[in-house]
Amino acid sequence: RVCVLERYLVPGGSGARYRREGYSFDVGASMIFGLGEGAGYTNLLTRALRLVSKRVESIPDPVQVHYHLPEGLDVQVHREYEEFLRELISKFPHEEKGIRSFYGHCWNVFNALNSMELLSLEDPSYLLAVFALHPLSCLTLLRYIPFNTGGFAREHIRDPALLRFIDIECFIFSVVPAGSTPMINSGMVFCDRHYGGINYPRGGVASMAEALVEGLRERGSVVEFGARVTGVLMEGGEAVGVRMADGREIWGKAVVSNATRWDTFGEKGLVPPEETPELEKRFLKNYVKTPSFVSVHLGVRADAIPADTVVHHVFLEDWKKMECSQDAEGVIFLSIPTVLDPSLAPAGQHIFHVFTPSFIDEWQGLNAAEYAAKKAAFASRLIARLETRFPGLGAAVSFQEVGTPRTHRRYLGRRDGTYGPMPWRPAAGGGTGGAPGDTPLAGLLAMPFNRTAVRGLYCVGDSAFPGQGLNAVAFSGFACGRRVAVDVGVEKRGVPKGVDDALSDVLGVKRLEWFSRN
Repeated sequence: RVCVLERYLVPGGSGARYRREGYSFDVGASMIFGLGEGAGYTNLLTRALRLVSKRVESIPDPVQVHYHLPEGLDVQVHREYEEFLRELISKFPHEEKGIRSFYGHCWNVFNALNSMELLSLEDPSYLLAVFALHPLSCLTLLRYIPFNTGGFAREHIRDPALLRFIDIECFIFSVVPAGSTPMINSGMVFCDRHYGGINYPRGGVASMAEALVEGLRERGSVVEFGARVTGVLMEGGEAVGVRMADGREIWGKAVVSNATRWDTFGEKGLVPPEETPELEKRFLKNYVKTPSFVSVHLGVRADAIPADTVVHHVFLEDWKKMECSQDAEGVIFLSIPTVLDPSLAPAGQHIFHVFTPSFIDEWQGLNAAEYAAKKAAFASRLIARLETRFPGLGAAVSFQEVGTPRTHRRYLGRRDGTYGPMPWRPAAGGGTGGAPGDTPLAGLLAMPFNRTAVRGLYCVGDSAFPGQGLNAVAFSGFACGRRVAVDVGVEKRGVPKGVDDALSDVLGVKRLEWFSRN
């Protein structure tokens, strides 16, 4: 049996919902990948639901995102791939060959991923089997794994404005520009939006997590909410269970942490400092925390929204501020899920979920009155910026609630409310990624797999391979499930245990030891 201990009060974490005054708000993003029904293996959310005999009805989104960018660059990413290419090429006709070539590389990655079952890359028997069945796909992925997206983009594209567009294409799912976004992740995202498409779960994003919980419980597993884990129980250097805030101790054959790496091993982490291996300490030398977000949930009169409005928008007025994470001056993400599902709001109303990157530092040291005033000012600034597209938006707001990095830290239990790890080796004294002296890491070669250097303890989520983004985290879950199932004897090993352990150690621990020193 599986025992799931969720700190939050309802299913989903950042994929949960909350209700206010007749509105049902998605806590996090509403742009959902991996819910396609087509052939192949990249529809990871659909596959996860099938494993517990569940299905979530979804609504196809004809446009992934509408970009409103500096210098009047206005681009819609249509579900139909050629329609998207035609629109982008109409903005950069001199770069048609480069555009098709760059996105062609993305399709190379996606088609390779989509041709094989996506499981654990630290399971030698899986690797041997999948290589025997799909040798060309495996070799294709090996070609791209060491590289970030920006390098490939620059090989095919020369126009600086178009390269900046590729940067923000990466930024909207990884919160870093193309130069720091692994090519594998970009290939998955840039192509799945056309292959499986963006599909919004009817009733809200939380319906997926709610269905998974129902399916797990029907199979005899235990799922607890409001269950705060305070530590990992260790015995002879091995993880054997967890300690709860209410004093209980829960023992198991394997322990899987969906907390960030910093919350699992860092200062005040779940693993005692004296039990934390040196390799996990080195993670802090290879990655820094991305910013969190300020989220503004609005109820807006429907008559203030043009009839042709799509669901997802990205706003930026100055390219120099793309990575800005303070004072509401960076990229604005906007989702209007009621365009697809009006049932989420009262009649005659729309939901606006407006969010922008923000580090927790600018929200610290405030008393209650200062905190409330800063939230109100932040929201007003974001609304004012959106009025270039939605004139009179401020006057049409009928409901408003603001969450900050402190909110994400409190309810999601993430260190500093961070979105996840940024692949930058910080300079001496630390850094926030991209600061003077910081060094970007290449591709996914330094990203840890699910096994940790502590026997019996696994990490899953955005602090494990292949990193941030919905599809990446779903992949991490499938990979971890496979590795744990083999280790506890639920799945058969394809090679002797000694060979399995030795090869897995080379693929995981030894690989990380080398990259953490180089």
